Amino acid sequence: MIFYQEASLGRLAIHHIGNKAQDERFVLSEKPVELHDELLSKLLLQYFLAPYEKVPEVYRFFHGNDDLNLNEVYHFVTAIFDDQETFQENSRQLAKHLYEVSNHPKIKAGELYIAYFSNVQIEGEQHDAIGIFKSETKETYLKVYPENDGFGVSYEEQAININKLDKGCLIFNTNKEEGYKVAVIDKTNGSEQAVYWKDEFLKLRVRNDNYNQTANVMGVYKNFVTEKLDDEFEMSKADKIDLLNRSMKYFKEKDSFDMKEFGEEVIGNEQGIATFLNYKKDYENEFETAIPDSFDINDAAVKKQAKVYKSVLKLDKNFHIYIHGNKDLIEKGFDDGKAMNYYKVFFKEEA
Repeated sequence: MIFYQEASLGRLAIHHIGNKAQDERFVLSEKPVELHDELLSKLLLQYFLAPYEKVPEVYRFFHGNDDLNLNEVYHFVTAIFDDQETFQENSRQLAKHLYEVSNHPKIKAGELYIAYFSNVQIEGEQHDAIGIFKSETKETYLKVYPENDGFGVSYEEQAININKLDKGCLIFNTNKEEGYKVAVIDKTNGSEQAVYWKDEFLKLRVRNDNYNQTANVMGVYKNFVTEKLDDEFEMSKADKIDLLNRSMKYFKEKDSFDMKEFGEEVIGNEQGIATFLNYKKDYENEFETAIPDSFDINDAAVKKQAKVYKSVLKLDKNFHIYIHGNKDLIEKGFDDGKAMNYYKVFFKEEA
């Protein structure tokens, strides 16, 4: 969903945030970090952005009074997007805001990084992005170096592992009126101290646009076919693959989704349709995410889901059959002599 291979890091500010509940203080830097070392910039890009390649959910800013400008983080990042010369001052305001909500006694002190990126890709489009990251976990590293006729060893304490980002968010400069597109990471264990990052500092809600709607209904249907159908019906794996292929065909060919039309054209069975609607309802209740009965289909979401829709029939360790089209051209049977299942495949030409 998020790619950074063409991204660049333009500005970086670092501040230290203590725990307000423990009477710890904060330290704000006056100037941004000088970024002249190319290797350091690459390492920082890896540290900040690599964890987002597998983040599936996209959020947006909100405020309880329906006025986005009252959301502090939205307000300060908007000021930076509007005028990058205000970057340092607004990074300081973001740090102060984080300190004010760090009221749980178990929240760890740490460095706060505010970064400005160019050319970060989300959902197939490149945008400028502002990153807000906090490092809380420190580690000790051994360093081995040549010495005389052999090697020496030393260590460095309170160092940061660039493969372990504790907390972060990426705010993309798009969909401003809806609260931007925001991706979040929070590796904190324990819900009480973790909630402050997403709910109190950032104030986020799951986005509910056509990308999210398309991805949700495709994901729910895939899980329904692969995990739920066996509880209700006797179906071969070839039949399941056919149902997935038919749904993919629907989403690729249609401009909009209609639940009734989808049930009739893809599932094609009244009992199956009813079972799917109940499964969808259970999903909505469990995750508190409504899936509307109709919406415009988002092509980027379809392409993403296509990567996890499987059309491969795996037979023991000997054969893989890829089913892309007409399921009627493959038949399953049982050979009494060999006491084994078999598939019969019909075709006109071989390539």
